This record gives sequence, C-alpha cells and structure tokens, in this order.
Amino acid sequence: MTTETRKGIIAFSITDRGALYSSYMQYVTNGGVFVPTARTYCIGDKVFVLLRVMNDSTPQAIEAEVVWVTPPGAQGNKTPGIGVQFSDANKGAAKSIIEQHLGGTLQSERQTQTM
Repeated sequence: MTTETRKGIIAFSITDRGALYSSYMQYVTNGGVFVPTARTYCIGDKVFVLLRVMNDSTPQAIEAEVVWVTPPGAQGNKTPGIGVQFSDANKGAAKSIIEQHLGGTLQSERQTQTM
C-alpha cells in the first residue's frame, strides 16, 4: 500500500489572457500551469490547485503534480514557482477551458514563463 502526501492547496487566479498564455503548459499531458510561489516543492509532489481563469465565477478544483521547479535566484531572473500538470481525474476540463480562452494565441511564438 502506498500513501501519497499532498503538499497543500494552491489558490491561483489568472485574470487576463496575456498572463494565461504566459503560464499555460499545453505540451504536458492533460495540460498544466506555471504557478509563481516561494514555497518549497519537489518534482513529483502532489498538490491541489484551486484555479480561477479569467472571469469564471467559481474556481476549478484540480488534482495536479509538480513537474518542474524554478527556485528563487534561478538564472536569468526567472520567477520562482512550480509547473503543475493536471491529473487524469480532471478529465481534460481545465485544459479545455484554458484553451477556449486562449484560442489562436496557442500558436504564438511569444516567450512564456514555462519551458
């Protein structure tokens, strides 16, 4: 029997399309987002994200896993934070909502906070 421990609940609101584009990770299975944070996480940590996108009145509750960490003081003055991948339990709902908001900007070559 294995026990997965969660590193906590992360409340994250994205209020404009530019910030959404900058934090969205379309290239990971089920999608994901970069969450700025100074808290310490490790790759593989399980987290629960309360994600509010644009003008949505109710946040989505999403199980996720940390897939990368940008520590404080990272080279190039990168914003400290974590990249979280949405779990299969979300059934692609968060990815679908985010991609509806982004539309054609997903094809942009603009730099993001993600990989």
